[in-house]
Amino acid sequence: MRQITVTQRDAGQRLDKYLAKYLNKAPSGFVYKMLRKKNITLNGKKAAGNERLKPEDEIRMFFSEETFASFSQVTAVRVKQNLKVIYEDENILLVNKPWGILSQKASSSDVSLNEEIQSYLLEKGEINEESLRSFRPSVCNRLDRNTSGIVAAAKTIPAAQYLSEVFRDRSVHKYYHCLTAGTLEKPERIRGYLTKDGKTNQVRIAREPLGNESAAIETAYRPLGSREGVTLLEVCLITGRSHQIRAHLASIGHPIIGDFKYGKESINRAYKTEFGLTCQLLHSCRLEMPKSQGAFSYLSGRTFLAPEPELFRKILKAKGLLSALEGGGHGDVEFQGP
Repeated sequence: MRQITVTQRDAGQRLDKYLAKYLNKAPSGFVYKMLRKKNITLNGKKAAGNERLKPEDEIRMFFSEETFASFSQVTAVRVKQNLKVIYEDENILLVNKPWGILSQKASSSDVSLNEEIQSYLLEKGEINEESLRSFRPSVCNRLDRNTSGIVAAAKTIPAAQYLSEVFRDRSVHKYYHCLTAGTLEKPERIRGYLTKDGKTNQVRIAREPLGNESAAIETAYRPLGSREGVTLLEVCLITGRSHQIRAHLASIGHPIIGDFKYGKESINRAYKTEFGLTCQLLHSCRLEMPKSQGAFSYLSGRTFLAPEPELFRKILKAKGLLSALEGGGHGDVEFQGP
């Protein structure tokens, strides 16, 4: 028999979901069979599986250690990590993601920000192999591999539920800085339709829908400064779609410098030659949390900032725009444009 006492980290999830992760190698239907036969109980009573777990709940599983060994297997992957932590508490972790790393794995061989976060927490002793059976701390918002900036990760189930909700309903506001080709002089709020091509991992932007797969998008920006044919923008995502900022700005003739997918090849080549730039100058610089109550009210209305990568700042200094970045202020959430 094995007894598990539910902690705050795992509270809030359904019993059957918890058991499916704990017994991750068990055949389909095994958990429900054990629940029906009372080989798995909750607080000493028969359970259906749809119960929401609370701290101090007791789960008992009445089967052999051989069964556990076969059906419950977990590996704590440890990788080299050098996280730039912006903020951390017992529930969430905000990090400044560098260029060149995936937020989540694209294939089994990848090392992503998730693995770095788990390694960081393992080194701190906040999690262990046993706790990874039921929940793996992971990112709750994603940035492209070659986009830098703020990524939020959940260290507990309640935090994962909270962060997933505020990112999904867009009550959290995300701001970006980017350097674009051409001169932009006034704030704008641009709209269009985005269609993704899964084969090429690229998107198309059009004024009208291109079919049922097209999604309406809206992007707001305000110029912080322009010099030598480039503009430093602060961008707010009104909607949030794959590659939205990059493709939307390119569609109006102002691609992001260093964007080799949607940008202008001659400009990118020049910046690569002069500065060694190999990725887009797009940085998630600010996260503004929504007003909230309850367990996460301590985050209500808080703003978190992430400084730009050193190369980004070096290029801005060379173009005479570093002072525009540092004096840019926060602006209005929705950049009241047309």
